[in-house]
Amino acid sequence: MIVRIIASKDLREIRDIEEILDTVIYGDCLEILRKIPSESIDMVFFDPPYFLQLPKNKKLVRWYVKTIVESSEEEWDIFDSWDEYDTFISRVLREIRRIMKPNATIWAIGTYHNIFRIGKIMQDLGFWILNNVIWFKTNPMPNWLNVRFTNSTETLIWAVKDQSVKKYKFNIEEARRFSREDFGSKIAHSVWRIPIVSGKERLRDEKGKRLHPTQKPEKLLERIIRVSTDEGDVILDPMAGVGTTGIVAKKLNRRFILIEKEEKYVKAIIERFYKIEK
Repeated sequence: MIVRIIASKDLREIRDIEEILDTVIYGDCLEILRKIPSESIDMVFFDPPYFLQLPKNKKLVRWYVKTIVESSEEEWDIFDSWDEYDTFISRVLREIRRIMKPNATIWAIGTYHNIFRIGKIMQDLGFWILNNVIWFKTNPMPNWLNVRFTNSTETLIWAVKDQSVKKYKFNIEEARRFSREDFGSKIAHSVWRIPIVSGKERLRDEKGKRLHPTQKPEKLLERIIRVSTDEGDVILDPMAGVGTTGIVAKKLNRRFILIEKEEKYVKAIIERFYKIEK
């Protein structure tokens, strides 16, 4: 079977991480994370809700052609307050830190809306930040209102469990190779030039609307995985969305665990795995 699906209601306490490798676990990430054995994960890709705080019922219109810009906000991105958001992020990160191996790393991604709060929470929990990496989007969505700069970047925080960790994985030659592609440079830069998802890579529903508002490009996950893991390593994505982390992990001969609570995204993940196996 290409990938296994496990419903959280069928998931008991996991004694051996092998029980859930190469799976999509359908359910609430916090509930599921609490069942995963301590120190069992090599790398985590953490892509939480951004909490965009968009005005309700307000449409953003491209003024020059009078068309509607698709909103990034979904129900899972709505919180009542920053306190609620911070509590949620803290609880998830606390469990993630517990299940990371002693030399594991975590990549947390966000926009200006949330990444600074995530960074503070990580430091408060004991994580030690190695780098902040800037994803420069070579084809960003323009700011149609022309009242501020176009948001052409996202920030990735790369961290280990605590300051004492020294032997984490960093494949420097892979990092240098990507910098040569981006800048023609021999050093490993912390700015990555990667376009946002577009064309055939962008998943859409039966009405042609984009399926996930913040779908990450495979090139971004490929870079993360190649730089900070080896073949056979176990990668966890606790808020997997449409499963890009798992798809790329599979292509690069890594093991993966995806957790996702939205049924439509779980279905999309399965369809993507079937397509790459054809």
